[in-house]
Formats: sequence, structure tokens, C-alpha cells
Amino acid sequence: MNNREIAAVFERVADLLEFQNANPFRVRAYRGGARRVGDSPESLAAIVADRGAEALTELDGVGKDLAGKIAELVETGRLEMLEELLAEVPAGVLDVMRVPGLGPKKAAALHKELGVATLEELRAACESNRVRDLKGFGAKTEEKILAGLAIAASAQERTRWANAEPTVLAVLEHLGTLDEVLRIDPAGSYRRGRETVGDLDFLVDIGEELDAALVEKVMDRFGAFESVDSVVARGETKMTVRMASGLQADLRVVPTESYGAALQYFTGSKDHNVEVRGRAKQRGLRINEWGVFKTDDDGEQGERVAGDSEEDVYAALDLPRFPPELREARREFELAEAGPLPELVTLDDLRGDLHMHTTATDGKATLEEMATAARERGLEYIAITDHSKRVSMAGGLDAERLRKQWAMIDELRATLPKGFSVLKGIECDILEKGGMDLPDDVLAEADWVVASLHYGQQQPRAQIMKRLVGALENPWVSIVAHPTGRLINKRESYDVAVDELIAAAAENGKLLELNANPARLDLDDVHCAAAKTKGVPIVISSDAHSVEGLAVLRHGVQQARRAGLTASDVANTRTWKQLGKLVRRGE
Repeated sequence: MNNREIAAVFERVADLLEFQNANPFRVRAYRGGARRVGDSPESLAAIVADRGAEALTELDGVGKDLAGKIAELVETGRLEMLEELLAEVPAGVLDVMRVPGLGPKKAAALHKELGVATLEELRAACESNRVRDLKGFGAKTEEKILAGLAIAASAQERTRWANAEPTVLAVLEHLGTLDEVLRIDPAGSYRRGRETVGDLDFLVDIGEELDAALVEKVMDRFGAFESVDSVVARGETKMTVRMASGLQADLRVVPTESYGAALQYFTGSKDHNVEVRGRAKQRGLRINEWGVFKTDDDGEQGERVAGDSEEDVYAALDLPRFPPELREARREFELAEAGPLPELVTLDDLRGDLHMHTTATDGKATLEEMATAARERGLEYIAITDHSKRVSMAGGLDAERLRKQWAMIDELRATLPKGFSVLKGIECDILEKGGMDLPDDVLAEADWVVASLHYGQQQPRAQIMKRLVGALENPWVSIVAHPTGRLINKRESYDVAVDELIAAAAENGKLLELNANPARLDLDDVHCAAAKTKGVPIVISSDAHSVEGLAVLRHGVQQARRAGLTASDVANTRTWKQLGKLVRRGE
């Protein structure tokens, strides 16, 4: 088990304990354990394997009891305590807890008072107006629950890309150790970089012949993967398993001559492949997972013309090999007909990161530590953008504290090597009534002002738009961060007209953020593409709250690639001097 999977188990334990009204200190202990495990840069499984369970107690905040449970998970893939808790709680309760606005305590109240134990029962209770009568709920809560049921249902079906990644990488490593495996790749929505994936697909090339013994050996190896909970189906060349996390994974074993065709076919998307097959038919060809074939006058399959590589498959149709992120049947075929495909932005193109937090508010690293970590990652500049005072729960900065931080940045600048800059910034809240959380004379002193909306997210569209557009009209604001406020699988966006927001950014010479946190990825790929058409540059920012958090920039780049963005469409691929010319400040 990887760290993320272990942390998820402890979160589930904490939820179930809280549902049962267990000792609050016990609940907090497991939540804290989940946080420490998830934040650990070291593989706990590797520690157990190399040095034993006792070595886990050397980690900050990991005691003997927690270490024992981590070792149990690593060595068996299960936790007896969790299984016991699951046996005591109705199976559907965990789904109820995923509904935005609910949690273990409210789920327990719903179960105790109304007998709610499934999403269907919850919907029925809301639609019959029984929930609003419970203490601590009310009509508005009932409405929010109904709105959030769709999110809870989809959360059961799709997993965030970043949450699936550790499993994918582990499977690739697990199968890749076999000498018989010549090539192995993930396919499906994971390979296309969608922000969520429904299941996992893996393709394996075992050589020129589909030798039955070799296929069996690969499938046996797949079934022995540590996170496999059960084998759903097993055929001649395909095997389906369910992971302990609930993810379904399909393995397909193909010969070398078909590998490229299978990789193209199973990468998708469905709509992209429909267009590809249609173009093949127009050329008297048939394309499927086994290759590209000529067809006779009766439409019967004949000579193979391609299949070993994706490049050859697409070339047979006079098409370029599309980057997987573009294969959504949006504009990729139109782009191909217009000339060479655009060079999509890469992580190496980014020169700066313009949204991050320090211990001055809710970050886990100091100003100096964030600067050092960013420089070690090859960045040329960063903006320190701690929260403004409205975000009191994060210890937001008032004008006095902010100016003290900026004085510290001035002192730090004097010690920095040439070629690296730390900018004086702030993530300034947009107030519920409109206007900025700090006065203009303070914002004018900043190098970079990020405007964001954290409160009043349930306001009607007219008020939300008044606040956002007002921020873009402020002469000292540089950018609007996480513009729709969504949290993938947890919270829908607030009621925002993104097209109007993009237009306002263009009119006022301001930028919009693609927040790279994999729980946000906000703006989404469709909205980023819309911004590109209006000439509004996007800034890919980490919103990091720790040095490790800087690593999420790659998720933002992946989302930008799905939008078809090139380096020129992303503002922070420029030097700071060049970027500054894109933003109208002080006008």
C-alpha cells in the first residue's frame, strides 16, 4: 500500500468512529495520523520492508499503536479494526458522509432520527421535507443536501487523477519487472489526463506471438499485485480486477504488431475514436484494437497496413499522432487540418509560481524554506501570497503584519543568488459585499495581488459576478485565483458566469488562474480553452502550503495541455519582467 492509500484508510476509520460518537481524542488521533501519513515524503511501506514497523515510530507523530496499524496495512493490505467498524455500521453510511455539507456527525443524526443509511433514503427524506425538521439542519441545509447528492454519487464512480496515480505507477512497476513484458502503458481517461478516472486500463506487449503460457504468466503477476482485492473476470487476453480502494482495473495483453493500435483504441476518448474510424472508412480502411486494415468492396477486412505504433496508426489516416490529452473530439482534428499541431506547454516551460503560502498564515514552511525549495525546482521567481485578514481561520494578515512580511522579503532578496526573485504578494479576499479585504494603498505596494473568493459562495450569480468583476476592475489586482471555487467530487462551483469573467479579465488587462491543486484544477480545461480564444493568459499556480505542495504544478500543466494551451498561452512561462507587461496595474 502507498502512503495515500494508508491515509485514506485512517480517514475512513476516523469517520466511522465519529459516526459512532467515539471519544473525540480518538477520532482526532486517526485524523492526525492520516494527515501525517499523507504528508510523509518517505514511503512507509519501504520503511517497514527495510527496517521493520518499529522504525515508523521515528517519524514525527507516529506512536507504537499507529505504527502497528500501518505495518498491518502494508503487510496484509487490510486493517482488522476497519473491518470491524464496517461490520457495525450500515454499508451506505460512508456514501452519505460524502455528500457536501454532511459529515459523520450529521450522518449519524440522520441515521438515528430518520433511519437514513443510503443515498436513496437520504434523497427521499429530503424530498419529503423531513430533514429540515431535525435540530441543526433546516430548509437551506436540506436544499444543499439535495444539490450535493449528485456529487456524492459521482464520487463513488470516479476518482481524482492524482489519487489514481500511485496505483497506476505501482502496477507499471509490478508488471514491468517481468522479462516477458516488452512494453506496458496505462490507457483510458488516465492517459488522457482527465481530472477524474472511472477505472484503469493497462496494455502489455509480450512479443510477436500471443503465447498462451506467457499471457497466463502476465495475468498471474497482475493478480498478485498487492492492492488487488478480487479478480472480477479472466479471459484469454483480458483480465479485470478490483482494487482494495474500489478502483476497477483492466489488463489487456496484445502482440507487438497490435500494440500501437490497441494503445490508440483503448486510450480513447470514445468520441475521438468515432471520428478516427469514420476517417478510416472514407479511405477504405478499417481500424480496431488489432490494427489498421484494408477492406475489399464488400467491406471485408483484408491486408494489415499499420498497428505496431500509434504514429503509424494515425499516419495511415494522414493524421499526426495526437497528444493523448487532446483526444476528446473537440478541436484536435481541426487543428491537424490547419497545419502542424501546436506544441503544448510542458512543466519545463514554467519559470515562476505565483500563489503560495507560508507559516505567516496557514502554510507549513517558512518564507526562506519556500524560496529555497522553489529555486531547487528550477524556478526563476515566486510570489509569496499569504491570506488577507478576512480568512481569520488561517490567521490572515492585516496591513501591519503584511508590511512586516514584505520587509522580511526585502531582507531575503539581498541574500538571494542572481537570477531568482521573491515577489511581495498577497491573496486578498473579495468581500461578501464586494470590494477588497485590504485598502488600495496597501495593495499598491505589492508586486502581485491575487484576488480570491472564500466566503459567501452561496450568493446568487448577480452578486458573485459583481464581486469577481469588481476585483478585476480594481487597479491593483493582478489575477483571480481558483475562479469557480469548485472542489472535485466534493463541491460544485459557485454560480459564476465564466464567459463574463473571461471577458472582464480581457477588458481590464488581468489574468486568470489555473490552480494546480489536484483537488481544484480550477479553471477546468474547457474554461482554459475559452480563455485562450479570448486572449486571456492563464497562470498555472501551485497554491502550495508546503514545500512538497510545489510539486502539484505538473497537474496544472496536464490540465492546461488538455485545454490545448501552448507556452505562449501561459503567463508564467515568461520572465517576471515580461509577465509584468501583461498585467495592467495602477491604471
